[in-house]
Amino acid sequence: MTQQPQSSPERTGETDAFAAHTPMMQQFLRIKQAHPDVLLFYRMGDFYELFFEDARHAARLLDLTLTQRGNSAGEPIPMAGVPVHAYESYLARLLKAGESVAICEQVGDVQAKGPMKREVVKVVTPGTVTDEALLEQRQAHRLVAVHRQRKRGRERLGLAHLDLSSGRFAIMAPAGPDELATELARVDPRELLLAEGTSLEALTGGLFGGDHLGRERPVWHFASDTAIEQLCAQFGTRDLAGFGIHADNREALDAALGAAGALWQYVNDTQRTHIGHIDGLSVEQTRDALLLDVHTRRHLELFEDSQGRPDGALIGLLDRTATGMGARRLREWLARPLRDHVALAARHQAISELRERDRPAPLFEALRQVNDIERITTRIVLGTARPRDLAALRDSLQQLPALTATLAGCEQPLLTELIENLADLPEVREVLEAAIAEKPSVWLRDGGVIANGFDEELDRLRGLSERADTTLTAMEEDARRQSGIENLKLAYNRVHGYYFEVPRSQSARMPETFTRRQTLKSVERYTNETLKTFEQEVLTARDKALARERECFNDLLRRLTASQVELRRRANALADLDTLAALAEVAERHQWTAPRFWDEVGIEIVQGRHPVVEANSDTVFVPNDAGLGPDRCMLLITGPNMGGKSTYMRQTALIVLLAHAGAHVPAESATIGPIDRIFTRIGASDDLASGRSTFMVEMTETAEILHHATDRSLVLIDEIGRGTSTFDGLALAWAVAEHL
Repeated sequence: MTQQPQSSPERTGETDAFAAHTPMMQQFLRIKQAHPDVLLFYRMGDFYELFFEDARHAARLLDLTLTQRGNSAGEPIPMAGVPVHAYESYLARLLKAGESVAICEQVGDVQAKGPMKREVVKVVTPGTVTDEALLEQRQAHRLVAVHRQRKRGRERLGLAHLDLSSGRFAIMAPAGPDELATELARVDPRELLLAEGTSLEALTGGLFGGDHLGRERPVWHFASDTAIEQLCAQFGTRDLAGFGIHADNREALDAALGAAGALWQYVNDTQRTHIGHIDGLSVEQTRDALLLDVHTRRHLELFEDSQGRPDGALIGLLDRTATGMGARRLREWLARPLRDHVALAARHQAISELRERDRPAPLFEALRQVNDIERITTRIVLGTARPRDLAALRDSLQQLPALTATLAGCEQPLLTELIENLADLPEVREVLEAAIAEKPSVWLRDGGVIANGFDEELDRLRGLSERADTTLTAMEEDARRQSGIENLKLAYNRVHGYYFEVPRSQSARMPETFTRRQTLKSVERYTNETLKTFEQEVLTARDKALARERECFNDLLRRLTASQVELRRRANALADLDTLAALAEVAERHQWTAPRFWDEVGIEIVQGRHPVVEANSDTVFVPNDAGLGPDRCMLLITGPNMGGKSTYMRQTALIVLLAHAGAHVPAESATIGPIDRIFTRIGASDDLASGRSTFMVEMTETAEILHHATDRSLVLIDEIGRGTSTFDGLALAWAVAEHL
């Protein structure tokens, strides 16, 4: 488990030693004392500064110059800093390295006496990122908590996961260490919360190597009763029955609820704002999905090939999605293939209709103009949305009519449901069209975000600055007319502001409504009430305009927050549509077919092909049949090296997996019976870091299969027993085959 840089007296300071430091450094030490296990970005003007061990650690990770500021205990204080305008790139590098960062801002009045007031406004951790610049657009970003509970002589495991950037929150109760490892591999955590003293290796039986992701949290954070209270308060409900948690399964989910409580506490501790976009959670059941353990995911190269490249994996072939939402949904379907044949048939039929009606191309034309509504909505609710987020939301909503028009006439239930969920949102779209400039500034502080004509007061304030020259010329001409002094002029300087200037020889001609402001050797300077009022308005107009623009923007965020449910409904529909269109495009390009499901145990594949090998090969792929059933439950494949045995095995598994993900499959036909898991034991190498030989790795993976395979599992074993003698290897292979 990765540990944060440890606190030290010089880093946190002891209370009785504060007096030896400047007021600014005393403030830093107090704030740092409250955040000992994270790096502290301490705002000082245009820089975020780091001090003491934070500075040394960040300088190593970010290649920063380490400087000094003042002294502590007779030694110079190490200091390093990053510019505020570019801090996100540095923050991204720290998060990728597994660090967490507290952002400490200047929140006091710059005119006030004494040290500027500062406070931590949020703590950014690898699992709680919501800023667009820090997120991977096409992958989910999950925070996970795992809890082991021992109660009344029984041990239970619980898992909770949350993608804060999208608001998707779920819990589950894995049946044992292997199932926990399988689910952790699926959710792919960016950060993992464990109770103090808990070992992830022990929880997963060493099957999931995620110790570097771990964060220890107090044991009491995992109390399920507290979790229920917190979640009910968040969701505004009396209980959690509406989310599938009731008396019948309350005890079974107790550990999962404890994990959810720890996760929720952590999110609140780091975000320090109301998390209004999380309004529910789902209970996931392992029986609802086709289980793929860590080894199977790796062997089938779903998301990375053997060299760690996504382009050579299945995802590289399938991902033709146009949006980040669609890309994440596609990965979700692949990572958790369903077992519900009715839901899968709906996806297959929707893809078939899109292919028949040639709809993918026009759909993609509109989808390419759609931005990440799901994550934008989250930032709106959290109050962290930027001007261009709202412009992106406006542009995305403008594409909904084109998408529903393209789907018009489709008859498959899944597509007609999408049409309903993609209905135009005129009340939201129109206010965005009226409120947001066509190309707003990146930062609200720069102005130019709210469109002209949206707010009368803002237009007036902007007009004062924009029409200042014209107004001043008119005022100058009016003063000449009133005084009769042709060489009267209206001028400005920083000391006296705006003034009317006339030669001293003609000062007697100035009307009584003008007040003398300054007398110089050859000129007199005057002002009047009109000029005073104008001066006050013009000099403060920009500041007032920016303040008013911020008011309008924040009010707009509040109005949009009220529509978050409808926005999320459309984001969800867009993700599904994008994924279906991508799968239809791939199926049409490579001439795949819709699979069929039946109730008999077994599979019947006619002329199947390996999807990735076929797509990446310059030669014609030779298709193969595969048949398994009650009368033939095992196939023994022999042949020379490089003869295609492993490819045949993998293609069979991939066809089954694609069918359960809702995709069409690379075969002339495929009929598939009930399957609960896919196991693979393909290839092996030494695991020297863990002290395991090739033979030990093989035997461990094989033992997992023998312990957990059922009569509805698809098991693929390739060349077992290579790590020992021929006789022993043959005996092992025979025994395994006989057992299965």
